[in-house]
Amino acid sequence: MDRDQIEARYQWDLSCIFADDEAWEKAFEEVSRMPDFSAYRGTLHSKENILAFLRAQEGYEEALMRAYLYAFLRNAQDQSVTKYISYLGKVMTLFTKFSSETSFALPELTALSDETLTALAKEPSLSDYDTMFLRLREEKKYVLSEKEERILALADEPLQLSQDVFSMLNDVELDLPEMEYDGRKSKITHGLYAVVMRGGDREKRAEMFRLYYGAYRKILSTLAVTYAGNVKKNIFLKTARGYESCLQMALFGEEVDRAVYDNLLSAVNGALPVLHDYMHARKQALGLAKMHMYDMHVSLVEDADISMPYDEAFELVKKGLSPLGADYVALLEKGRTERWLDVYETPGKTSGAYSIGVYGNHPFVLLNYQETLTDIFTIAHEMGHAIHSYFSNGTQPYAKSQYKIFVAEVASTVNEMLLLRYLLAHTQDTKLKKYLLNYFMDMIRMTLFRQTQFAEFEAEAHAMAERGEPLNKDNLTELYYSLNQKYYGHEVSHDEEIGFEWARIPHFYNAFYVYKYATGITAAIAISDKILKEGAPAVEKYFAFLRGGCSEDPVSLLKGAGADLTKKETFDAALEQFREALGTFNTLA
Repeated sequence: MDRDQIEARYQWDLSCIFADDEAWEKAFEEVSRMPDFSAYRGTLHSKENILAFLRAQEGYEEALMRAYLYAFLRNAQDQSVTKYISYLGKVMTLFTKFSSETSFALPELTALSDETLTALAKEPSLSDYDTMFLRLREEKKYVLSEKEERILALADEPLQLSQDVFSMLNDVELDLPEMEYDGRKSKITHGLYAVVMRGGDREKRAEMFRLYYGAYRKILSTLAVTYAGNVKKNIFLKTARGYESCLQMALFGEEVDRAVYDNLLSAVNGALPVLHDYMHARKQALGLAKMHMYDMHVSLVEDADISMPYDEAFELVKKGLSPLGADYVALLEKGRTERWLDVYETPGKTSGAYSIGVYGNHPFVLLNYQETLTDIFTIAHEMGHAIHSYFSNGTQPYAKSQYKIFVAEVASTVNEMLLLRYLLAHTQDTKLKKYLLNYFMDMIRMTLFRQTQFAEFEAEAHAMAERGEPLNKDNLTELYYSLNQKYYGHEVSHDEEIGFEWARIPHFYNAFYVYKYATGITAAIAISDKILKEGAPAVEKYFAFLRGGCSEDPVSLLKGAGADLTKKETFDAALEQFREALGTFNTLA
């Protein structure tokens, strides 16, 4: 469906950012006149000068982010429109210049003594930046000279090219063919692929699987070079700054204890036998002699999917999230009526779903809604992100408003868990209950097991590159295929095409992000359990987390909300729920 055929209420309203393109262009002219930050060079040793610089930096960054938000969302609507590609490019160029022009600040501030930084953290006039000063004490050993920091800042934009190339290949130029579906010939899209993979027609699933991955096969060498470029970028940055590894650099940047990552991998690898048990149950339930990778997403229970139009689905989400209180539900409705969301798939639109929040504006949510249970959960998921940003931006000062990526998937997944529990509690139908249990097990499989599999892939890919081994289409495919065998076991026929899956994962271009989905669902299970068992006190602790931004390190914020990821038992408890769901599923008639 073309964009002009969709009612305005199902499209996001960008007029709250800028009234139109002309207003954006006028604002961009203004933001292009960057303040003379060089006037602060050599002065960042008194609290007065430091405060003046930080305020000037923030004021400009807010204006630049506003310009970025509009350009980003316009481009997301249709990535083939050259005007918005140009808008986005212009803003990114300014970000690079801004980063370069202010690159002197980090070396100057980290040159201050530990005692001075501690004193600045206690200074009332600098209270917005107290955590920043304490963090600078820890970062000092990884900060380079002013000249070197300037060079790295200038390199920001070209170092993003691998991700930009992947996005263009994956969302615009991937040569996906047509196939006969639902009585007519349709061009395959990412959204249609997901629908067919969940459908009951096995022949169509097999055909779609081959055609979809066949398109990636044609450009696999290019995608391998693109991904290798991204890995080399990470190795360059870790080497330049003196980190031990890319993983250590990523964990340090997020203020995450290595024990959390190790706990995840240990717990998940220890639980692979129960995932293999689930594969056996799936194979039996589907009545298959051989189960293929294209059989992984179809429900084990026929004719029980919850399918409904978007507005009805939104109402269901509101009911499911009612344990979070009336104010939270009202905020969901505010998002719908104020048109935070862009709902339907259109030509050129960015695939998938996401939320983006910028200080001073309400968040925006991109969907590509199909009438399936998965997409109903996606509404809950993305609005969880949005409301997390809404609370954080509305509570914290700018300097502490941006929560760490490590906790970015927690609020979204808490919403999914609460919605699932609501649906399970409000059905007496055995078939529907089995369907929902199947959905829950697949949620754990896709988010806790699968994302950990992804994490193992990117960790080994980086390790290979750090050992000097080339990353090409053959060894990347071989690595991914072997991990797929390890995770899914002998109950599955591991189709050749699944080895290409690494080539289509956008999050691999944001290294060591994917494991956070797994830690996120683990934390969300712990938190949602407390909300349902304890009620208002647990909700208030959870809201403190939502309002927390980066006022504390993310692991501590989660601990306050009831999820201690420094303990392996927290991961084991989440995996035990998978085991229990499988047991219940197997006992239901």
